[in-house]
Amino acid sequence: MPADERISVYIVDDQSIVRGALRCLLTQSGSIAIVGDSGSAREALKDLKTRRPDVILLDITMPGLSGLDAIPLIKKVAPKANILMLSVHEGASRVEQAMSMGADGYLSKDSEPSELVLAVNSVRKGNPYLSPRIARNFLPGQRNGRAGAAATSIDSLTPRERQVFQMLAIGKSNKEVAQELHISLGTAKKHRENLRKKLQCGTSSDLVRLAIREGLLEV
Repeated sequence: MPADERISVYIVDDQSIVRGALRCLLTQSGSIAIVGDSGSAREALKDLKTRRPDVILLDITMPGLSGLDAIPLIKKVAPKANILMLSVHEGASRVEQAMSMGADGYLSKDSEPSELVLAVNSVRKGNPYLSPRIARNFLPGQRNGRAGAAATSIDSLTPRERQVFQMLAIGKSNKEVAQELHISLGTAKKHRENLRKKLQCGTSSDLVRLAIREGLLEV
């Protein structure tokens, strides 16, 4: 297929071996060209200012800036690109949030390799895509009231609160949070207190468990 007719794809995933595997799988199709990749959402934002991919493969759980919080930022620098989330997290709350924030599709990393090409082609044509593994989570009765309540709490966080939440969940102190985010120690403490109230997490262990359950922290 001529180069100008192939779908251009940009990959964002913090694991280099995953990026390499995705690059190999997609280029083998013959209808897709990889125009770049990055192991950081922040670095990808800089790169996407000059590159113009048709589709962006975006992981959710990454250090610094999560894939979810990167969606609206990517939409600003690459408004014409379609975003396909690629994650090990298959919970309905993560999928719903990603799609509501502007993602065009959501693919499980446990999907068959052939499904990856299908998903890329689907979102490029303007058709939202959910892999069958993901779609099963939306069947009636799959989500109980407790899960729905937790999702509502997480969804209420601002991008900055989510960032602080992730940092606290991996064991960062208030001082470390303040230094890395270039905010005052008092502001960092205030964020921590607000998070505990919003998420109803009394201890650091509660924060960790919630972060893992909601797909914001790898186990």
